[in-house]
Amino acid sequence: MSAISPCLWFDDDLLEAMEFYTSIFPDSRITGVARYSEAGPGEPGTVMAGEWVLDGRSFRGINGGPMHAGFTETVSFSVTCTDQSEVDYYWENLVAGGEESMCGWLKDRFGLSWQIVPARLYELLGDPDPARAEAAARAMLGMRKLVVAELEAAAATA
Repeated sequence: MSAISPCLWFDDDLLEAMEFYTSIFPDSRITGVARYSEAGPGEPGTVMAGEWVLDGRSFRGINGGPMHAGFTETVSFSVTCTDQSEVDYYWENLVAGGEESMCGWLKDRFGLSWQIVPARLYELLGDPDPARAEAAARAMLGMRKLVVAELEAAAATA
């Protein structure tokens, strides 16, 4: 059976990234590391490629050098959280050394974009009362890290 998994291009910090990500998510581990040999093209013994599992999902990565290294917001990973404590946990750990953005988005210290979203947001945005859904959306647009209580309060005032 075939499987699809993301492959991320790093300059030269793949192993550090794999260790960072697997330390944050449950059911995560590094499953393989390939190193350059004497045959090159990289420095013998340095990490060329790796595989890891995050929360049960397979990822691959390469240390491809600076030619194409660097991520943009055009690709991101979304983490749906069951409650505010999960939002806080993933936000605080992933943004460490990175930067906050708007509407639940952040960039981690490797420049990879993440969306940290409480499941409650989807419920509020899908509210059958359009005024409640719009109020929740407006509240979201004004936030960096999403706060469930504030989203609910905004919907309740509609």
